[in-house]
Amino acid sequence: MTWQKEIDELAKKRALAKEQGGAKSVARQHAKGRLTVRERVETLVDKDSFEELGIGAGVADRDEDGNLIGFTPANYVLGFGMLAGRRCIVGGEDFTLRGGSPNEAGLRKSIYAESLACQYKVPLVRLHEGGGGSVAGAGSRTVGNPPYEPPRFRSVAEALSLVPVASAALGPVAGLPASRLVASHFSVMTEESQVLVAGPAVVERALKQRNTKEELGGADVHTRNGVVDNLATDEIDALDQIRRFLSYLPQNVWQVPEAMLCSDPPGRREEELCSIVPHNRRKLFDMRALLEMVVDHNSLFEMGRLYGRGQITALARLNGRPVGILTNDSYHLAGAMTAEGAQKARRFIDLCDCFHLPIVSFVDEPGFMIGAAAEAAGTIRYGTATVLAAASCEVPWASVIVRKSFGVAAAAHYGTDSYIIAWPSAEMGAVPAEGGVAVAFGREIAAAADPEARREELEKKMLMRQSASPRAESFSIHDLIDPRDTRALLCGWS
Repeated sequence: MTWQKEIDELAKKRALAKEQGGAKSVARQHAKGRLTVRERVETLVDKDSFEELGIGAGVADRDEDGNLIGFTPANYVLGFGMLAGRRCIVGGEDFTLRGGSPNEAGLRKSIYAESLACQYKVPLVRLHEGGGGSVAGAGSRTVGNPPYEPPRFRSVAEALSLVPVASAALGPVAGLPASRLVASHFSVMTEESQVLVAGPAVVERALKQRNTKEELGGADVHTRNGVVDNLATDEIDALDQIRRFLSYLPQNVWQVPEAMLCSDPPGRREEELCSIVPHNRRKLFDMRALLEMVVDHNSLFEMGRLYGRGQITALARLNGRPVGILTNDSYHLAGAMTAEGAQKARRFIDLCDCFHLPIVSFVDEPGFMIGAAAEAAGTIRYGTATVLAAASCEVPWASVIVRKSFGVAAAAHYGTDSYIIAWPSAEMGAVPAEGGVAVAFGREIAAAADPEARREELEKKMLMRQSASPRAESFSIHDLIDPRDTRALLCGWS
């Protein structure tokens, strides 16, 4: 006598699990222009590399003789996969079953994802589409969890401290999945996705407010408030961004980022770097174009572009070695550090410090944002926290002073034992020349026969003292350089 009957049942369960919510549910998912969770996993990982865990988990339907007549699988798909030849954990809700709201087996698998990543010390990727808990029907089963059970979110916190975590919102994401989405080192959402604490029906019942999902938690909301890092045009773009993000990071905190073969010469010199910063201090320039000319070709990967827009945070490579890039966008508030920008920069510094990514700061910092709105936003508190994060950061740090380096905020652009080089366009001091002169010489200027001429004279003298030349001559920086040499020097440093 063999076990063939039981073996056949296993095969049938697996086949039914791969049908997910059934042909009609899968068709509805496709009609919305969205992939199923299994299609997403297969698109993300290297071909034929997915090793699923718990495919037979779910609820079996049996007749009076114990024969299997139906099977509802766990609506969370989980397993190992390879990304560019490196092992990772991948999991995601199955929206074709109960709209992704977890059944019991699905919830167990989703909770297991973080523990699994910590156990095997590999990156975790979550592909979210679904809700949190649903209203349960009446019954005699036990309610709640035992008091001795560890907190559900302990493994979520542990994963963030041990392995890279990347998540995507690929449809409506609410409740527990929304919390998991933001508990990531990198998050991305598609234009058609929503991230919600609670949906429109709950909001209307509790607050008597009528809102659509997009108004509550659409991409326009969450890519600008820092909840989600990046926006993707579609699911394929979102999955590609996750692949790119993880390519810069090690497998875990016990490893260092891997270098790649680089065909971009480390000694490449770009003539445009000599003129990209205007002589007229009131004119702006394109910092992103500058970065592209210094880092390896096509290696710049920006995070959080629409949030805290005065600060630019990105991953890149220098001669194949991954680095973190921290700089300013003068097109937004002259690059001043707002409360939002400070929080964005601090989170990025912490990411680099956690995963041993050297930081390169291209400094064009005019200081903390000023004014009533900035004070009300708590800029000084968040800004100081960022400065302290830089001061306590332990990874190698290089600072290239491109233009402005003023005030307390500038300290967020220099780590311990920084390699500091400056361009001829650099200017440094406690405050910009205009503000410093106005404060220190206000009475003298007002009493002058020609106040405007006296103001210009004093500002010119202060600008000379704030230039890079006296700093280099005093060895207050490592060197004053030709901007065209920036790439070669940074490649040698990294």
